[in-house]
Amino acid sequence: MTKTNRIAFQGELGANSHEACAAAYPDMEPTPYPTFEEAFEAVKVGECQLGMIPVENSIAGRVADVHHLLPSSGLKIIGEYFKPIHFQLMANKGARLEEIRTAVSMTIALAQCRKTLKRMKLKTEAVGDTAGAARILSQNPDPTKAALSPAMAAEIYGLEILARDVEDEHHNTTRFLVMTAEKNPPRPAFTEPCITSFIFRVRNLPAALYKALGGFATNGVNMSKLESYMENGAWAATFFYAEVDGRPEDLALARAFEELQFFSEKFEILGVYPADPFRTR
Repeated sequence: MTKTNRIAFQGELGANSHEACAAAYPDMEPTPYPTFEEAFEAVKVGECQLGMIPVENSIAGRVADVHHLLPSSGLKIIGEYFKPIHFQLMANKGARLEEIRTAVSMTIALAQCRKTLKRMKLKTEAVGDTAGAARILSQNPDPTKAALSPAMAAEIYGLEILARDVEDEHHNTTRFLVMTAEKNPPRPAFTEPCITSFIFRVRNLPAALYKALGGFATNGVNMSKLESYMENGAWAATFFYAEVDGRPEDLALARAFEELQFFSEKFEILGVYPADPFRTR
């Protein structure tokens, strides 16, 4: 039986994904898993009702592993959530900022705070997870080290924040997709702006991709994302992940999909879900 009050995420307690779960679904229990595969599987087998999965960051780009897992996961997308990313420099209680010599975090977080850390004349030390850096410091107190982690990690692991929002770019944002194991989840209300995510592989014909995408242009459908991926490591089996504005029931999108499928040997809708209001900010 599905545990309806749990939402899966990849990482440790206190990670950005944990914060995203708490913000978007405050009545659900965020449940951590070490890998994306395990988080997907937890939703698939019913350990969790939903999954909160990061797919791209405004600075670092796409989370590559996730797009390879989406088509084979058997899950559907029912929502998206945009989370501004902020990093806090935190240390053991009683430590002072002027005593800190080393900042500890995952490589991508250290890179996103590189200028600030350089200005503070701090060395860096890489670990596997932002929240994990806070946990390790709480278990091994060191007055010369500080963890670079989300604010929630300080509360969970009993650390003090010495410097707030130390990221170099304050527009740093991560987009998450919300996943369910329901085969046919309810569609959003017709009054809501929607996004439709799908995958396809074109037939082996000259200009097949050009022809497959032509229907979106002629029917006035906005395609906000198109990315290519190798399938099962085969060079000749490239498939595409795409996102468009609207829902399949819209006449314009229905016509575009009809033309796409004529030139494709594989086509699957992964989800139809409300557009996050963050898109219009």
